[in-house]
Amino acid sequence: MPRLFTGLELPEAVAAKIALARGGLFGARWLDPADYHITLRFVGDVELQTARDIAEALSEIRRPPASVGFVGLSSFGGDKPRAIVAKVRGDATLIDLQAEQERRLRRIGVVPETRKFTPHVTLARLRGVRPHAVAGYLASRGALEVEAFVAGRFVLYSARAGSGGGPYVVEAAYPLG
Repeated sequence: MPRLFTGLELPEAVAAKIALARGGLFGARWLDPADYHITLRFVGDVELQTARDIAEALSEIRRPPASVGFVGLSSFGGDKPRAIVAKVRGDATLIDLQAEQERRLRRIGVVPETRKFTPHVTLARLRGVRPHAVAGYLASRGALEVEAFVAGRFVLYSARAGSGGGPYVVEAAYPLG
């Protein structure tokens, strides 16, 4: 049973720039820059026939290339921080692409996503890291200076069985434009 999600790949140069923010936070599990991506729609564990249906539904999407810009570092989880992320500007083409995927997946019976779409790149997963340590890390890093890029495709990823983590495999790629 594959664990699937859709996303945008990052160019190597962009991933390398973002990776410079790694380190300096005790208790953080830093992701490999090769696994950096922007999740558009998490699907989860599905049967093989559902995976085929998802791949087919996604192949029908026709959207323009998505502009991707970064707006800084942040964390998710509030008083119980669980991730360090690079925030992505919510460009209209990116929001529309995610919404189209959500509509098409719902039509084929995939359970609706209940969380608000917040585009980001996860840099580290946190467990037991105190909020003041995260605040100190974020304050010490300053602005995230990474050049914007245009995504010419989105992909259907599968995650490693069990942990759901990387390395991620591109199962299918869909052109934009």
